[in-house]
Amino acid sequence: MKCFYFLFVLFVFSSCQHQNDRKILELLKKWEGREILFPDLDVIDSVVKDVNWDYKIVTYIDSAECFSCKLNLRDWMGMKQQVDSVDKKVAFLFFLQTRRTEDLDYKMKWDAFNLPIVFDVQNLFCQLNHFPEDEKFRTFLLDKDNKVLAIGNPIHNPKVKELYLKIIQGEKIGSINESNVLNTMVDIDKTAASLGDFAWQEERKATFTLKNMGNKPLFISDVTSSCGCTSVDYSKEPVNPSESLRLHVIYKADHPGHFSKTITVYCNADASPIRLKISGNAK
Repeated sequence: MKCFYFLFVLFVFSSCQHQNDRKILELLKKWEGREILFPDLDVIDSVVKDVNWDYKIVTYIDSAECFSCKLNLRDWMGMKQQVDSVDKKVAFLFFLQTRRTEDLDYKMKWDAFNLPIVFDVQNLFCQLNHFPEDEKFRTFLLDKDNKVLAIGNPIHNPKVKELYLKIIQGEKIGSINESNVLNTMVDIDKTAASLGDFAWQEERKATFTLKNMGNKPLFISDVTSSCGCTSVDYSKEPVNPSESLRLHVIYKADHPGHFSKTITVYCNADASPIRLKISGNAK
């Protein structure tokens, strides 16, 4: 069954470039069933040494740059609420290679984030495990023996999230052959938008238009952003052939500075996931 989990993950991350697929497959084989080692720290003993946990979700982040962008605090709290509704004990643990700062404390308090974080200044966690360079593969679902069941960030990829929840709930993982999915084609008016220069306290908005060019309805399954300071508003209704959908991307800076953010659209289009970018200079 564990092998099948990894075949499903390969499908989730697969692309049209077979060379990339081979690299992903090699990475998944390397981590399949591998035990994650934890540094001997008192702060995590209650999570790591508690044999009552059925599963653990562990994330490693190697930089404090745009902390909220990489961790998506609010989304993780939403994930925790979903997991809590399942009759399983699931621990969450985050390792961040940085010192604890007032800015990070403020952000966690603002987002009501109460999941355990280890500020691993000496980078002990990565030294023990030698995590992949690609940050997409630095989040793991572990069994009670700390062995890897699945890999991938459930906050950044809804298919990974679906896989995690199904494993935790003990559900049968569906077939990875999705040839029966009714895909369509989309045309995008642009894939990047500049918001220019503006006062950092101001809110800015960019609009992207997706037109359904196929003969099947277009369904948006999820839209994610690389930063908690970015939100997206759009209609949840199916988009009929020849009709269009507008994605309104709203950016509210946490502080002054130049920014470049990515919005990822998951849908039943051949080009999915679709990645859009916004950039600008908040003064």
